[in-house]
Amino acid sequence: MIDATPYQGPILVTGAYILLYYLFQIRINRVKSRLRREYAGRGEKFDRYFGQDRFMLAADRTQLNMLEHMPPFLLLMWLHAVFVSPLSASVAGGVYLVARIGHPILMGSRLGRGIRLAVLIATVPGYLVIVYLLAGVAGAAFGLL
Repeated sequence: MIDATPYQGPILVTGAYILLYYLFQIRINRVKSRLRREYAGRGEKFDRYFGQDRFMLAADRTQLNMLEHMPPFLLLMWLHAVFVSPLSASVAGGVYLVARIGHPILMGSRLGRGIRLAVLIATVPGYLVIVYLLAGVAGAAFGLL
């Protein structure tokens, strides 16, 4: 059996990341339910996928953006934890998690014609963390560390 003690940080980050993913999923369901009631109150039909409601688009974009980045983030964080350092993987993962939490806050609850520039405050650190994790793994793989 593998001793998980050194990997408590990455385990915690992974659990928190998965929890956040499902919280974003719950947000989608809450927005969808609210919009169905609002549309019904106006005598209109709510079309979840083709209606282009800006509140629904914002909720979807938050969850889908997280889903798009989930495989590279989790894979690189764990490779980094195993081959470089569980501590640095945990810290980088924590930064990434905070950036993910900030994404819907900075994007806003409804999308306009474009995505607000403020969302870059959440996305740029996320990309930098992924590059950092990748660089560490590549360095370990090629004997640079």
